[in-house]
Amino acid sequence: MSLNKTLVAQRFAKAGQSYVEHAVVQKQISEQLFEYLKKHCPKSLASVLEIGCGSGNLTDLFQSYFQVEQLFLNDLYEDVQQHFANVESPLNLPFTNGRPEVNWLIGDIEQLVLPASLDAIISSSALQWMIDLPALLKRIHTALKPNAYFGFSTFGAENLIEIKQLTGQGLNYYSLETLQQQLEENGFEILLIQQEQKHLYFDQPRAVLQHLKATGVTATAKSHRWTKQSLQQFYLDYQQFHDEHGYRLTYHPMYVIAQKIG
Repeated sequence: MSLNKTLVAQRFAKAGQSYVEHAVVQKQISEQLFEYLKKHCPKSLASVLEIGCGSGNLTDLFQSYFQVEQLFLNDLYEDVQQHFANVESPLNLPFTNGRPEVNWLIGDIEQLVLPASLDAIISSSALQWMIDLPALLKRIHTALKPNAYFGFSTFGAENLIEIKQLTGQGLNYYSLETLQQQLEENGFEILLIQQEQKHLYFDQPRAVLQHLKATGVTATAKSHRWTKQSLQQFYLDYQQFHDEHGYRLTYHPMYVIAQKIG
């Protein structure tokens, strides 16, 4: 499907405050990705780019452990900077290792010029929004120093599968195998590649939609307009995803730690 990046930015900007409260799975994914990064990446990194920094879940964790001299933070919309506002520093982070130089890269990462000679590029729950991921992988490879690291999480085919089954709306996701192939074809060695499924449960189908709106992920539904009748049908159809825990919503995170070859 084609993506309207302007719409994506608008939906996430609108959900900016509610995202922090409701994006519980995304926060868990950032925490898991951080653990993988700690195991595979050196602690001292001169320059790092984060793609899709959002509300700073991964940024916070990353900066609390890694020693970073220069940090490039990317996201689609300028309002994202509110999550990092702090009188003491440009980032609301525990600067145990000294303050890095912070550079904002606001805009569509697929259109922006990437910094050069990076020690690492990281990203959590953002790369699924890319229109041409293979083209971005080539540019990421070029932007990294030899033997530098690319650590990220994205989502697989079962992500929000309940919504896709009932509405036909959703992103087109890579399989783990295809993702690995794309990385290897673009000059990366895979150090770790994992996937899992996480489930959230809600008291009613209406709460599922409220959760999705609060986390901004309804940005795929450009052509989907709810009517009273279609909403009622959706609530009725969602009964099939109900069990003793409640109404299920599936997340399918995939984690990769890769290293540039040569």
